[in-house]
Amino acid sequence: MPMPIIAIPADIRQLDKVDWHAVQSQYINAAVKVARVIPLLVPALEDGHDLDAVLDRVDGVLVSGSASNVHPSLYGRAATDADGPFDPARDATSLPLIRRAIARGIPLLAICRGIQELNVALGGTLASEIQEQPGIWDHRKPPVESRDEMYAIRQKVFVREGSCIAQHLGLAGAIEVNSLHRQAIAQTARSLQVEATAEDGTIEAVSVIDARGFAVGVQWHPEYWAQTDSPSRALFESFGDAVRAYASANAR
Repeated sequence: MPMPIIAIPADIRQLDKVDWHAVQSQYINAAVKVARVIPLLVPALEDGHDLDAVLDRVDGVLVSGSASNVHPSLYGRAATDADGPFDPARDATSLPLIRRAIARGIPLLAICRGIQELNVALGGTLASEIQEQPGIWDHRKPPVESRDEMYAIRQKVFVREGSCIAQHLGLAGAIEVNSLHRQAIAQTARSLQVEATAEDGTIEAVSVIDARGFAVGVQWHPEYWAQTDSPSRALFESFGDAVRAYASANAR
């Protein structure tokens, strides 16, 4: 069987004053080398997409992290400059793509910005600058130059016994992760179940209740160490297995 194909919504990035549709290589590498799937980059368009045409041709969806944030107007809040940077084309692509993938039972893995998009797409809200809230740690990227140090595994999260994420990871209880963010889920969408939290109560993983297929979001970055860290590898391998099962059941 040929390697199945997954969709990854792109970000808009500017290089030499030109807009580019881009995805960070760490997500591509984890998809190819660990999940064993081929990524198809979906351009970020504010209008003109036929997302069902995209989903007709793929067997899974990976929603990556990004430096940009979901625009607060999409979850009922006025935006300030401090809430940015924004990427309206990414919002307009990812949120409906998430909803359609879930409705069609297409395997979905959402990471960092992706878990936030998943929550907003299904009716939840986000909290900004969570490090300013009483009792909440500073989850932001440390001020270091090395990306290996930046994405170092250094924080505990607690995976709920019997949860979907525990099944995919092959374990429950405390695990060490690399969670880097200044926004987080505030009000959880009704169709999402909290699967893991940090020690300060920050939501770190969710699953879609009664999903027809694999549908999980994590706030941390399993893609960065997917080749060497056991829980990170297990999550990507489980996603890859779900993608292959979908591809086999829906052979074109």
